[in-house]
Amino acid sequence: MNLPVKAATGAHPDSISAILAELSSDPAAEISVRQIVQRFGRRALAALLFGFAIPNVLPLPPGSTTLLGAPVLLLAPQLALGVKSLWMPARVLDRTVTGAQLGLLFGRLLPWVRRVEQLSRPRLGFMFGVVGDRLIGLVCTLLALVLILPIPLGNMLPAATIAVLGFALAQRDGLLALLGYLMATASAVVLGLTAGAVSLGLHHLLERFGAA
Repeated sequence: MNLPVKAATGAHPDSISAILAELSSDPAAEISVRQIVQRFGRRALAALLFGFAIPNVLPLPPGSTTLLGAPVLLLAPQLALGVKSLWMPARVLDRTVTGAQLGLLFGRLLPWVRRVEQLSRPRLGFMFGVVGDRLIGLVCTLLALVLILPIPLGNMLPAATIAVLGFALAQRDGLLALLGYLMATASAVVLGLTAGAVSLGLHHLLERFGAA
């Protein structure tokens, strides 16, 4: 499938934003997951982590984060295990979406992605490699476990963190990776505080019922 590239002026034709714009350029086109993987090439794993996570930073209908988070839970462990070739079930690879659906998911986000790409560049290379890539995979795996939970508005920070780490890996931008780790720490703190508050609330509720 050869779709016309509608990249922003100055955007590299193989940048993430340009590829997403290309894939969503024809609203009627039927695009398989296999074609998307092939289009991203060697950056497919990192780009797909970004692609499946980033829509979750927007308010979505209930259940959407579970649907979009499931592929992240499939992809991130492969990165953590150092898998050389991306594996996905054939039935997933053969699933199709339309250009219009991709445009709906990414349309509002593309201008922001382009701005980040203009500022991003390969740097702090020691953040990547065998250990660094696996660490990103491990963090994304843990966050994906949170992402698939049906928590209203509670998935935005974990989703943003996965998106930043995936984007950092695709760009080999160590500064973005550091930002991602800071966001992961913040996600863990927020999750811990939320769990503590829920536990305390349940404890008080049980005490009231016990005293009644």
